[in-house]
Formats: sequence, structure tokens, C-alpha cells
Amino acid sequence: MAEHSTLTKSDALSVITVPQLPAPAIAPLPLRDERDPYALTAFADIIDRSQHAAIAHLTMGLSPTAMMQAYVDWLVHLASRPGKRLQLVNKAVRKSVRFAQYAAQCAVDHEGGLAPCIEPLPQDRRFAGEAWQKWPYNLMYQGFLLNQQWWHNATTGMRGVSKQHENVVEFMSRQILDMMSPSNFLLTNPEVMQRTLEQGGKNLVTGFQNMLEDWQRKVSGKKPVGTENFVVGRDVAVTPGKVVYRNRLIELIQYAPTTETVRPEPVLIVPAWIMKYYILDLSPHNSMVKYLTEQGFTVFMISWKNPDEDDRDLDMDDYRTLGIMSALDAVNAIVPNEKVHAVGYCIGGTLLSIAAAAMARDNDDRLTSLTLLAAQTDFTEAGELMLFINESQLAFLEDMMWEQGFLDTTQMAGAFQMLRSNDLVWSYLTRNYLMGEREPMIDLMAWNADATRMPYRMHSQYLRKLFLDNELAEGRYVVGAKPVSLTDIRVPIFAVGTERDHVAPWRSTYKIHRLTETEVTYLLTSGGHNAGIVSEPNHRSRHYRVMTTPGDALHVDPDTWLGIASTKSGSWWPEWAGWVSAHSGSPVPPPGFPSADGPLAAAPGHYVLQS
Repeated sequence: MAEHSTLTKSDALSVITVPQLPAPAIAPLPLRDERDPYALTAFADIIDRSQHAAIAHLTMGLSPTAMMQAYVDWLVHLASRPGKRLQLVNKAVRKSVRFAQYAAQCAVDHEGGLAPCIEPLPQDRRFAGEAWQKWPYNLMYQGFLLNQQWWHNATTGMRGVSKQHENVVEFMSRQILDMMSPSNFLLTNPEVMQRTLEQGGKNLVTGFQNMLEDWQRKVSGKKPVGTENFVVGRDVAVTPGKVVYRNRLIELIQYAPTTETVRPEPVLIVPAWIMKYYILDLSPHNSMVKYLTEQGFTVFMISWKNPDEDDRDLDMDDYRTLGIMSALDAVNAIVPNEKVHAVGYCIGGTLLSIAAAAMARDNDDRLTSLTLLAAQTDFTEAGELMLFINESQLAFLEDMMWEQGFLDTTQMAGAFQMLRSNDLVWSYLTRNYLMGEREPMIDLMAWNADATRMPYRMHSQYLRKLFLDNELAEGRYVVGAKPVSLTDIRVPIFAVGTERDHVAPWRSTYKIHRLTETEVTYLLTSGGHNAGIVSEPNHRSRHYRVMTTPGDALHVDPDTWLGIASTKSGSWWPEWAGWVSAHSGSPVPPPGFPSADGPLAAAPGHYVLQS
């Protein structure tokens, strides 16, 4: 591994010289009673923020006040709705009768041949095994599902309760119920019981060892078991390239060409800084970067610094200027007189949209196309993450970040785990600690464990300006003292959504059609927020829908689009590569690496290695 290079003076921020102004006349001090008690105000603020920060460490950043507001809203309206209460009693009686009839039939038929009285949701695979269909376990899971359905009825459809409060109460009630699922306990899980009998309890001993190992790694700050097989620069992020530019926030990687000629327009990829960039350069068989170089493109990738407490005051515009604009300047210096295909993933795509709108407003025409991968520009339907976005919750979260200077990786991971607790928490505990199994580590899981932090000021602005106030979609997001509008973007757009995205729901990313007046090619692929994007050719069971909408076409709603878009099988990468090629010039010899001072380091660089 290459040695860490030090930043040169040219990498430092420019020093701004402030002209000397005449000294103002010194006003007499106000009387004691007229002085502003600023010290007292600051002290009170410090006390409040410190208390909130201490509580946040226990609640994974969730505001108890925000949760209480939601439950009080629901309880008060439930108390004032005798009709709703009567309806819930009626539902409880009917479900009890159904369950009693089912239990009576099960007393006669112990082989599990009866049709269930309630079916699990399509995404719920906890009770899919054959053992769950036999007595008494079929009674256990059927009773649980009926109870879960009743609580859904109780927490939704309450007139007068705000939509967000309803969603919060329903979500938190579901989390509590999932904790009590019969699949989570030894004596009520037939598959665990069968494994225990077959192995004479060895699975429980192995599971206890797994739990101790996970706990030791957690408290010592080590990554999960198996991640040592996916070392950055050795096993993942191994596509040949060199760091050709560095500042205090990014390293820019230029990848070596693999074809004799390349398209003249380079590709600049802006990944999310909530994650390490190498999700787009995983193993050689599923690296998007490697695939693009094999298709004859010159590829540049931004690698973000992992911020610490010294970076607490970096804001959204720093990420735009030190990130996208600085990278674009560096690409233009290496490949002069050519426009750029800009690609943004997740929050990187959101920032790229802001930068593209600002460039269009300022008559900067250096982009030739815009690709947005699972990236939102309108946040009114931003999925279950919106459960945690209100004034009370953001103030609480800001106090936690204020103390640290950043949002910690464990706090961020905890929020995402809650969104998929069945898959990421309870199924993991059952498999690893009760069944005594270790799911083999794969590159995508190892990458997911290599998390990054978020600077205090930037993350606060991101949540407030975009999630809470939706300033970008409403034309109020300010760049350079003036608001930007996505309608100013005139380059063609290729937008990708994923069917099971819990971070950027596809109907949310689809709104790019309404926010722009240019040609939009929208593609909806199978998979989730990460696995749907990492969808290399020859990937099993992949499919996608795609359709191009001219800028002057009438709007098509997402449900209608689902019915008329072309459906294709396989990876979406070739479709996208063909689209980029169609918006490119004739092949030319590949550009070389900068020769003035030479590359700063070999890929993957140094910033990606920061923990």
C-alpha cells in the first residue's frame, strides 16, 4: 500500500485578506441593568444541549419529546372517538372468533393442512417454513399476525391525527410487536427447536459464542466478522487508477483505460458521502467503474474525506464547491475542451442536481448529460426516513451533533436498521444466536459496515433545507445568494429508481419528471437502494422497466408509467451505457494522467481508508 502523502500548501484553503477599516468610536458601556446577559443565555443553551446529547446516546438519536407528541396526538383523538373505539372492539371480537374457530379446527388436524385465517404480508418471510404450519406453532404465529393487524387498525385511520404522527405511532407500534414475534424466541420457534434437538443444544452454544464475539468486536470498535476478507485496495476497490487531485474534502481518482479508444466526454461520478465511494467499485465482477472503463469511457470518481470534529462547520455549499465544482475543474484540466457526463448516487445525486441547476443559471455549459442513481430532488415522499423529520426531532439531533461535531456512524446505522428491523436485526439475532449460523460475508455487506460520519453543519442543513422544508423542489434553495431551479437544467437526464428502496422510494425519485423541462429517461430496476444499483450483467433474476419522456411531453403519473414502460430482463447497466454512448462523440485515444507533478497516490487513495 502506498504511503500516505501530506497535503501541500496548494491544497489548503485560500487566505482571505480583509481590508483595514477605520476603528469605530467606542460607545460607553451600558448600565449594569441594561446589559444583555449573553453569558447566562449561552450557559443555559449549553446545559440544554448537553442534556439532549446525553439522552440521544441512549435513544440512538430519537427524540423522546417527538415520540411523545405523536402518541399524545393519537391517544387524545382515540379518547374523543367513541365510534372508533367501538369499531376496534368489534374488530377484536371478530378476530377472536376467527382465531377460536381456527384453533378448534387445529385441535382435530395437527398436520397443518388447514388454510390460515390470516396471511403474512408479502415481504414477511418469518413464518414461511413448513414447521410453522403445524400445531401448536401455527396457532402462535396466526395469533401474532391477528394481533399485529389489530394494532395496525388501531393506529391508522384516525381522523384528526396528523399524517406524520400517525406514521410514527404505527411504525413504533410495529417495532414493539416485532420484538415480541414468536420467531424471536427458542421455545416458540419450531425451526430453532428442531435445530436444538438435532444438535443437542450445540447451536445454542455456538450462538452464545457468536454473541460474545459480536459484543467484543462492538466494544473494541472492530468491524463485523468476515469483513477482514474484503480489504479496501486488496479485495475491493481494486480497479487500477490514480489520485489526480486532492483538497481538504475530496480525492479525485482517474481510472486507467482498458480500451484502445474512449469516448471523448469523460464520466465524473459523485457518490454519496454518507458511504464510502467503493460501492461503485466493489469486487472486479460487480464493479460499475470497471464496467464503464470496459465500455470505452474515461472514468473519474470522487472519494470523500471521512469528516471528524475539525470539520464540524463544513456545509452543503462546501460539498458543492470543494466537491463537485473542484472535481469538475480538475477533470477539465485533464480532458480539456470536452463536456462531462455527470453521475450522482443517492445524496451525491441530490447535490449534483443542485450543482447542475446552479451551473445552468450561471451559463456554465460543461455538462453534457446528468445521471441520477436512486437520488431524490423532492422530499415530500421520502419514505420512512420522514418519520424522523420534524422540528422537535431535528433540534434533538442537532444537539447531539453539536456536542460531537458530526453524526456518528453507529447512530446513523441504528436509524437505518430500524427501517428494516426484521431483516437487519431480528432475523440476524435468530440466525446467528439461536440457530448458531454465520451468514457468509459478501462484499456488499462488508462495504455496508464501512460507514462514514456526517459533519454537524452540513447534515443539519441537509435535513432542514431538503427534508423538512423541501427548498430544492420548491425553487427556494439558495446557491450564491440566489435560489436555483431544476427547470433551468437543459441537458438530458437518466434517472434510476429501485423497486424496494427504503431510503429513496422510486415514486419519490420519479418526481424528477415534474421538476425539470428536459428529456428524462427513467429506469426502474429490481432490488433495493444498494443491491439494485450494484446490478452487474449476468446478475441473477434482474429485470427493469424504462421509458424516455421528452421535455415537452404531458406528465405521466408513476402508476400509469408502470403499465406502459418497456419491461426488460437482465442488468440495467448495458441500457445505461448505451444511453451515455448515444450522447457521446466518436471514440478518440484515451487521455493520459497529469504529468506536471505526477499523480498524488495510486487508487483507491487515502481518504477511503480513514476510519
